[in-house]
Amino acid sequence: MEWGRVPDPDAELSAVVDGFLGHTSVERGLARNTVEAYARDLAGFASFLEEVGVTNLADLRREHISGFVRALDARGQSAPSRTRALVAVRRLLLYAQTEKLLAHDPMDGIESPKRRSKLPRVLKPEETEALLEAVDTGTPLGLRDRAMLEVLYGAGLRVSELVGLSLSALDSRAGLLRVTGKGGKERVVPLGGAALAAIAAYLAEGRDALQGTHREETHALFVTRRGRSMTRQNFFVLIRKLALRAGISRERVSPHVLRHAFATDLLEGGADLRSIQSMLGHSDLSTTQIYTHVSRGRLRKTVEERHPRGGGKSR
Repeated sequence: MEWGRVPDPDAELSAVVDGFLGHTSVERGLARNTVEAYARDLAGFASFLEEVGVTNLADLRREHISGFVRALDARGQSAPSRTRALVAVRRLLLYAQTEKLLAHDPMDGIESPKRRSKLPRVLKPEETEALLEAVDTGTPLGLRDRAMLEVLYGAGLRVSELVGLSLSALDSRAGLLRVTGKGGKERVVPLGGAALAAIAAYLAEGRDALQGTHREETHALFVTRRGRSMTRQNFFVLIRKLALRAGISRERVSPHVLRHAFATDLLEGGADLRSIQSMLGHSDLSTTQIYTHVSRGRLRKTVEERHPRGGGKSR
């Protein structure tokens, strides 16, 4: 069955799954990786149901879903993995109810496993500055590297968004960047003076030098020494090298860490969560709210170290 076609009410579970995956891919515009993750989890769900003799949704009951979760636990699946699988099942069943393929809700009363939000790793502002200063801007490659870091930290981009930037995405006069995020969704983010200056220097003295005599034309903003567009792997290796040069543990630095640093530093500077959510491209505010916990952690540390009744570690 082709993805996106709504199955008959009496269709087997596999047909309903195909319809759901088509719906999420085409109509909801979810990222390919998300759809593929749903497909893997639902394949496991369908396999389990086949083992217990359930082949269509009409026969599905709450105990079958509970049994699926227990089976994942017995196989050694972590709590986050079980939660992710349960989310896929929940969304499949919501789709089925919307399409009038299921009259009841087998998920009623089933709660997702509680999981603690993992606080993102962040760099201190002085560490971020050291990372930026570790770039040798005396070469075309250095000009490119500094511009990429300034944009990553200055706009809070995902690494895939950074390396996917085209020349036309930049509006230098307005100080804006048009970014294509997850699911092909576009957003416009402002760039600060440092990022704009670094890009200007790179475009003036770096990009053409890197393109050189290469005949392969690319519209990518950031290019390699071979004149081709940068890749996520290229940049990941680069940022680890710069961390070493800056005296920061390589395990603490990644492109996503700089994205976290962008959000955390904005929040501590007084920016509101809605603005940060918009710039990060988060579809759900709850995803952005994790940065409030980071700030609270820093405030707690400040109280413990500086307040007379906080423990006095610094006294």
